[in-house]
Amino acid sequence: MPLVVGEKIGQYKILSHLGAGGMGEVYLAQDERLRRKVALKLLFADVTRNEDWVLRFEQEAYAASALNHPNIITIYEVGQVADSHFISTEFIDGQTLRQRLREQGLTIPETLDIAIQVATALVAAHLGRHHPSRH
Repeated sequence: MPLVVGEKIGQYKILSHLGAGGMGEVYLAQDERLRRKVALKLLFADVTRNEDWVLRFEQEAYAASALNHPNIITIYEVGQVADSHFISTEFIDGQTLRQRLREQGLTIPETLDIAIQVATALVAAHLGRHHPSRH
């Protein structure tokens, strides 16, 4: 069941709905303990009934949390409140690539820049590299 603005999941207060994916809903939330905005991904209720999917969800979060790269979001927390499993990540305000492509497209230099950013993030994830600086 979708969350509504003002509803709380643990220390997170829902500010708005950002989108949905294959496994869950993503919300903009306020971390009331640390006073920062976060992206909060919650597993769909039917997914939480499948232990394999919950394990996969947590493993993806643990794997991503081990990386420090400018093109990979930072995982703040993996948790559960009652029956709600969630991942709290940094919130990056701005337009998604999908939105940008729909609205105005990309020039060749922009396309190459994005491809390089994606490739370096994939290499870092594949090799498990940790980068001390974030851009």
